Formats: sequence, C-alpha cells, structure tokens
Amino acid sequence: MTPSRVIHLTPALFGRRGSFGGGERYAYELARAMSAVAPTTLLSFGPEDTSEQIGELKIRVLGRSHYVRGQRINPISLRLVPELLKADVIHCHQLHIVASSVAAAVARATRRKVFVSDLGGGGWDISAYVSTDRWYNGHLHISEYSRRISGHIANARAHVIYGGVDVEKFSPSPTSQREPAVLFVGRLLPHKGIDVLIRALPVGVPLWIIGGEASPDYVAALRALAQGKTVEFLGNLRDDEIVDRYRRASCVVLPSVYRNMYGQESRVPELLGQTLLEGMSCGAPALCSDVASMPEVVLHGETGFVFPEHGVEQLRSHIVELIARPELVKSLGKRARQRVLSLFTWGGVVDRCLEAYRRPVA
Repeated sequence: MTPSRVIHLTPALFGRRGSFGGGERYAYELARAMSAVAPTTLLSFGPEDTSEQIGELKIRVLGRSHYVRGQRINPISLRLVPELLKADVIHCHQLHIVASSVAAAVARATRRKVFVSDLGGGGWDISAYVSTDRWYNGHLHISEYSRRISGHIANARAHVIYGGVDVEKFSPSPTSQREPAVLFVGRLLPHKGIDVLIRALPVGVPLWIIGGEASPDYVAALRALAQGKTVEFLGNLRDDEIVDRYRRASCVVLPSVYRNMYGQESRVPELLGQTLLEGMSCGAPALCSDVASMPEVVLHGETGFVFPEHGVEQLRSHIVELIARPELVKSLGKRARQRVLSLFTWGGVVDRCLEAYRRPVA
C-alpha cells in the first residue's frame, strides 16, 4: 500500500535559498523522486513562510523559525506540529536535531509512522543525552557503513536505502571526448584529502578542482602544493558545467581521509560519496580511498580503483595507468555507469523507502 501523504523533513532546503550541502540535496532529490508515486511534501525552515510546487513535489518552508542555541542546522518552529499532522508518514533527514525528535514524538503519539536518515552533523538535542533510536519506526541508512557506525547492524528496524543519481542529467554523451585529465568535485575541506590528490598528481596531467573554498587556509595550502603542476581551481559551477567535466575527465577522484594533513580526526568523512556516483553515472571511472562508505560505491578493478588512505604512490600509479590506457578508461566507465543504474537510482531508493514504510508498526 502506497502512503496517502509523505512529509520529508529537512533542516534546510537545497539551493540558493538554503544550502548546497549533500544532505540537503539528498532530501530534495529523494522527495522529488517520491512525489512521482505518492503525494509528497518537502518541509523545511527559513526566514519567511513560502510554499511552491516543483512538478509533483510540494515545498513548504516555515518562516520565522528559531535556531536552537543559534545553530543554523538546528531550526524549530511552533507551526511544525500542525504540518506534521497532515501526513501519515514522516521521513526526517537528520537524526540529532530538535525538529526530528519533535517529529518522532508527535508521530508516535498520534500513531503515524516516522523514519529517519542520518545524513551527518546535527546540533543540540535530547538525543545527545538519551537514545532516541526507538522513537522511530525505522532508521533508513544511506550506506552499510552508516548502519555499522550507528550500531544498527543487528537492529531489525535499520535498513539500507542507499542514495541516488539523476541518471538522465548525469549521463555519458556520445559527443564528449575523454581527456587525459583528473577531476575532483566537492567542498574544499581538509577531510576531503585533496592535498593527497595534488601530491599524487603526475607532472603535466591536468587536475580540475570543482567546489567552494570552505576553508581559506586549506585552499592556500593546496595552491602552494599545486605549484609546478597543472591544477585548475574552478570554484562552484552549475550542474551542467559539472556534468561536462564528468564526461570529459579520465577519472573522478575522492581521496577522503580519517586523519587530515593537520592531524585532525574525522570519524565520518563520507557517508556515501555522492560525487563518485555522479561521475560514474557519466561514464567516468572512480578512484577513492579505502575510507568509510566509499568502497561500497567503487568496485576495485571493475568500476575504478580503491587505494589506501594517504596512498599517494598508489593513487599516482592508478592515474598514470588510466592516462596511458584510454581503452581501460572506457571499459571501467561503462561498468561504472551500469553499477549506478543497477543500485544507485532515485527510483530504486524510493522503492526501498516505500518497502520500509509498509512494514508493520513495531
């Protein structure tokens, strides 16, 4: 049975009116895909009340929201409860925030179903003091890694739904030619390990770096490392411009690390690896470190290569091999696209969500 109405609750919208973060994009894309098969509203918070329709998806923003302890990722509104009562299924897209805990309490009190996907981060909430795991009918994880670090391997309420890609937008093009270039897409932050990639980059091989400069000191260090190499810092680009680079690069690389170049630790550097999926969907081989969830995405030797964390020499060797062997780039890229189509489409994520929603209430 398909739910009569689903609300996806996210602390911020994706895009220029909200955030360009991966978690916000995940919530938006899943809600948009789900709206094709069930009445769906994406519910969020902002400075002003707004309502709009994008295709079948309704988007509702609760204005004049309060930010708990000033945390922008932790908004709440007195008008949240009346909105929640309009749905029979509530899917929260952040675990450790007050809005999700309120949604869980309201749903359980009114016999609605409530689910949560932990997309990383969070703010001050009761879940920091007591476990709220059982407040939810299900925990819908975006990777096996997410389920494992949450301690949910043996939890019958925990399911892996993965993430998806718009496989029509992110697709190969018969008119685009692969170039002997390497591509990174993502925020320019130390845990992304971009310094590892620059160190591994062979002299003369172009590296295209796409992403916002979220850490000025780190970007300055990257520019210093890039001296004498062919590195372009392209900043934030439009989706169509990013797709063009995915279609032209010989590989997309995500070298994230648990311990960054400053010695700082990141327990959860990647919950999925969305840019790997986007590149693979465009037919680009993917190279990633053996960190967090990424080996679930990239099959070593089949859709790309997995190298050790901080593995400068191993990464350089893979880049050299791909640049020297265009036929390998083509074959790996073809299998990469097939893997996305088989496991990482938004339609597939929606099906796995609906299956979880239909399960009897525990």
